[in-house]
Amino acid sequence: MAAVTAVLSAFHASTSLPVSNRLLRLRAVALYTYILFVLCVIFVHSSQIPILLVNFNQKEVTMTILFAPSEAKQEGGTARLDRDSFCFPKLYEKRLEVALRYSELLENGPLEKIKKVTGLKDEKQIERYRTNILEAPVMKAVERYSGVAYEYLGYETLAPGGREYIDEHLIIFSNLFGPICASDKIPDYKLKQGEHIEGFAPEKFYKEHFSDALDEYLQKRGTVVDLRAGFYEKFYKIESPHITMKFLKNGKSVSHWAKAYRGKVLREMAKRAIMDEESLLAMDIENLGIVDIKQIKNRKEIVYEIVQ
Repeated sequence: MAAVTAVLSAFHASTSLPVSNRLLRLRAVALYTYILFVLCVIFVHSSQIPILLVNFNQKEVTMTILFAPSEAKQEGGTARLDRDSFCFPKLYEKRLEVALRYSELLENGPLEKIKKVTGLKDEKQIERYRTNILEAPVMKAVERYSGVAYEYLGYETLAPGGREYIDEHLIIFSNLFGPICASDKIPDYKLKQGEHIEGFAPEKFYKEHFSDALDEYLQKRGTVVDLRAGFYEKFYKIESPHITMKFLKNGKSVSHWAKAYRGKVLREMAKRAIMDEESLLAMDIENLGIVDIKQIKNRKEIVYEIVQ
């Protein structure tokens, strides 16, 4: 405080100088500038530097969850597909390349090939998808998918904070559009898991063109929880430390029910706004109990037993 008082006294003294003289005016301006500089230095040293050091040294506490899509989807939507529909906008043309291949086959390809790619046999059901995908209405991806995992997630019944958590922290691996954020807007489509489009493999294409972007994104996002089915490692393999989950019933792995419990775990994470591993492990989830935690190279596997 003494230093500040001294500087202010000098400033007041300078203002009493005759300013008609050009030299004195310049000296007054220089002194005024110097005083401001000294005040700023005193302020920074007294209060701001510790805060800045904390902000730069602390890693942002957040979380990203990777999730699989579902075969079942809601119809409808509004607007149309465009660059603003997706995260990773610089890679929009890559997504478009796959979408156009798909759309060309569905609009103009032979029926037998369409049946194989979509996994549908009923021609009336196939007609639902034989449109230009660029003209089809879009809706939020997490609302578009309606399979078992998404039923158990129950996005629409979450509180606003829970829906916001899903929108900001969930990445879904679409068979057609690759890695998308939950809030990305996508049209209705039908591309069976693992099927190729006229010899073109979407999973290989997305792994080649999106892995670097995903690596960079996840490095800045703290804890990563991978709730995808194993197939989706063909789209992207995580090289950094991450968490996976395994679900057992009577000591044996489950498949169908694994989808349900992935959705259930995700819902509980959203309700609690889970941001770190400690909070994740502390969750009390109905009908689930942790029976083991395994460290397998860069992956920590949480093993749950389903209890009725």
